[in-house]
Amino acid sequence: MAVFLNSYHIEIIKEQIDELNAQLKIQLKEDDLNPKVEASLADIRKKAQLKGFRPGKVPMGLIKKMYGKSVMYEEVNKLVSETLTNYLAEEKLEVLGEPIPSENQEVIDFDSQKEFNFSFDLGLRPEIEVNLNKKMKVPYFEIDVDDELVTKYVESHADRHGKLETIDTINENAFIKGEIAQVDADGNLVEGGLKKDESSISISHIKDEETKKSFLGARRDDVIKIDINKTFASASEISMVLGIEKEQLEDLEPHFQYTIKEITEFNRAEINEELFEKVYKEQEIKTEDAFRAKIKEEIQQSTVKDSDYKFLLDAREKLIDKLEIALPEDFLGRWLKLRDEKNEMTEEKFNEDFPKFMRDLKWQLIMGKLVKDNDIKVEPDEVKDLAVELTEMQFQQYYGVPAGSFPREQMEQYATEMFLKKEDEVRKLYDKKYEDKVVQIIKESVKLDNKQVSVEEFNKLLSEN
Repeated sequence: MAVFLNSYHIEIIKEQIDELNAQLKIQLKEDDLNPKVEASLADIRKKAQLKGFRPGKVPMGLIKKMYGKSVMYEEVNKLVSETLTNYLAEEKLEVLGEPIPSENQEVIDFDSQKEFNFSFDLGLRPEIEVNLNKKMKVPYFEIDVDDELVTKYVESHADRHGKLETIDTINENAFIKGEIAQVDADGNLVEGGLKKDESSISISHIKDEETKKSFLGARRDDVIKIDINKTFASASEISMVLGIEKEQLEDLEPHFQYTIKEITEFNRAEINEELFEKVYKEQEIKTEDAFRAKIKEEIQQSTVKDSDYKFLLDAREKLIDKLEIALPEDFLGRWLKLRDEKNEMTEEKFNEDFPKFMRDLKWQLIMGKLVKDNDIKVEPDEVKDLAVELTEMQFQQYYGVPAGSFPREQMEQYATEMFLKKEDEVRKLYDKKYEDKVVQIIKESVKLDNKQVSVEEFNKLLSEN
């Protein structure tokens, strides 16, 4: 047991339950609270506007009667919170989660009590040692970039830079635009019926084979009768073609006619210098072999990140199992339940999620220890570079362009808007950089069990994680 007095002369007693649990007892006396309560009430009195009294002239006795209890409650909470925070900082106590009220906390009566006793439970961070050495073997999966994978990327580039070209008759791969209008069972236009002047259909997406055949070979201005329920695969697709909400489809008669206005076909770009120039604007690539070699190089660079991520997952599990870190489980279980203010966590969900939470927490402790032992630091410029990298990856995904296609200055502007102006996103970026550096420390310290796998095999391994 240890007794401390803070700057307010408030008594704080720490009782060590065991290595992982402690209890703090805080005693507030009326003398500790009166100055703060009186100051708050005086401030309320200055602003109070009550019928029959001039502003600021309401009797203090009346102010106390009206607001005394709520002010006392507020000041007690503020002082206890401040006392807890300062005590943990001054004593350099490393805790898990936050202090929580003890189960034996007495009920407080703000009307009659002159002293207030509070009791809080603490979950203490365990001391751990993380000894990495070459006796520890962790698999490292290197993805084999074979010709088939490179070909898929080549075809993907050709698709991205392909274009729609007008054709005379509809074939299996055609896209059409036209007018769709509601008709009756006999094929006559319904007066005041649904109609959309410009509606697009992909022939390959028509689900009914008979309907598809009725379109094949048709030309511009031809009129095709369709049953929308047979033609399209889902209510979402029908609502999009007709330009209405899905709720409007209920009780809608399915008979329509489609008047063809435009027929186009998507043609993949040819694998030639024109494509090479579009994909790699500032690099002189003249042959398909050089094009494929460049693509292979990019894939191999990107697979290192994927391999490192899988390595992280495997190293994480191995270290968690090896170290057998003891944690204050009862305290952490209570803390998690108290955080569930909306009461969304059922007992079943808690029992399912708690073991995962415990493993995640153990990994955070391991990470923290490795960061401390190896004096790992993350600088703001590194976080900015990561934000730019992630922004560029999104542009690659959305627009089908290779890395380096956009000026650095432009990427920085987008990265600032997407990540760096948002506190939560910045915190995630710091966490990611710390994690990346921890991965490199582990890779250098343990024995890598290198394994060559195909993309399909690698994706299957990831899905198992």
